[in-house]
Amino acid sequence: MSRTVGWEHRQGMLAFMVEQGDRQEVTGRVGLTLVVEAARALGLDELVSRQLKIAKRHRGSSEYEKLEALLLLIAAGGDRVEDIEVLRKDAGLLRLLGESLPGGDALLRLLNGCDDPKVWEKRPRRGKSWVPPESTPLQALFEINQQVVARAACPETTTATVDHDGTIIEAHKRNALIAYEGTRGYQPLVAVWVEEDLILGDEFRDGNVPGNKDPLASVKRAFGALPSRVVRRYFRGDSADYYVPLLKYLVKEQIAFAISADMSRQLRARCQKLPEKDWLKVQEREREVVHVAEVEFVTDGWPKTSVPLRYVAIRFTPIQREIFEQERGVKYVAVVTNRPQPADRGEPATPEEISAGDLVRWHREKAGTIEHVHRSMKDELGAGVLPCQRFGANAAWFRINALTYNVLTFLKRHALPARYRDARPKRLRFELFTMPGRLTFHQRQVSVDVSCDPVTIEELVAARKRLLDFHRAPRLPT
Repeated sequence: MSRTVGWEHRQGMLAFMVEQGDRQEVTGRVGLTLVVEAARALGLDELVSRQLKIAKRHRGSSEYEKLEALLLLIAAGGDRVEDIEVLRKDAGLLRLLGESLPGGDALLRLLNGCDDPKVWEKRPRRGKSWVPPESTPLQALFEINQQVVARAACPETTTATVDHDGTIIEAHKRNALIAYEGTRGYQPLVAVWVEEDLILGDEFRDGNVPGNKDPLASVKRAFGALPSRVVRRYFRGDSADYYVPLLKYLVKEQIAFAISADMSRQLRARCQKLPEKDWLKVQEREREVVHVAEVEFVTDGWPKTSVPLRYVAIRFTPIQREIFEQERGVKYVAVVTNRPQPADRGEPATPEEISAGDLVRWHREKAGTIEHVHRSMKDELGAGVLPCQRFGANAAWFRINALTYNVLTFLKRHALPARYRDARPKRLRFELFTMPGRLTFHQRQVSVDVSCDPVTIEELVAARKRLLDFHRAPRLPT
């Protein structure tokens, strides 16, 4: 360690001095500019300027400038609108962007403009769960995200598996209500296009609105957001989606699905009466053995004239059976589907046919998709902290977080090297967005000397060129 500075003159334990410099000459967020270039490559600026209209317009930044600032803020790790001040103080970043950023008050006005107090006039009596209709700006944000999904998805992808699930956002707002597990907050629904890692839609809900309260509207909206080129559609959901109108819709639209069934007394009795020879072992875990079996069952409300759905029972049996009575400790769950069993005809199975074991494995894969999206949205982006008391503003904040997630997915899959394909926002922020650089100016040309290895610099330049080429390419029909 250098000893050139005496202890009596040091600022800290390490032998360097912190001094005031020219803030315009440096920035620690060179890579963050990729978020703006990705958004503009998708044509987000044109979409917002054409579709997003806030009733109370103030002088100053446009709606897109505010939305772009929110994208930057969320991608950079901010979870409050006030955090924009950190970026506004980064003069080097502003010079690279070529513009100033709106302040926190302007961003909050954008969010508040998505709230319509009049919708609450139709709310049922106090205490009853209710999903309010969306305001016009909120609907516009959904339509903008739909266009982004169509542009960000690979043109060759014609299959879509939609995973659907809700999550709880803890919030101690005055108007927040208590969810089923005792947490005060909100309980939005999210639908994800698995093959493309894109959020198709969300439905912001109060905490007291259970996931099984009319999930059909959310699911229909998600499938409606898919590009028209998608011809094969699949759906996976938990027991909150075990809703007869939703099951009827999926069957009518010929969407292959797997949904966790409610384990009613009648269904449990059917599972318990199955002979042992009908159970097929599919997995032996450390503490239990997993078996599956076909079980005949018809849920209440299913039309007698319709083809019965297929139920696959799953049995979890503890390995240490000797310490239990005969049936104590055995757990049953079930999955309902419209995908048929493989026919015994000596030919390869069709894409829709699936065995009981494969069906269970396919259904459980959603834990590796939708649950990761929830975690990224709440823990690594800004959806876990809501900005204010207004329901519509919080819904807009959540939807903009979903839009940010999609922009980052587009950046990873269309511009960055392959090793970033499945990178979480936290990794992008740590490895890429916080890249330091020193700005130089010559004949009105701004250059940035990036302090990293040559390979990373080449990758950064290549990513910018890919985004520019995407921006210049003709738009495909959406």
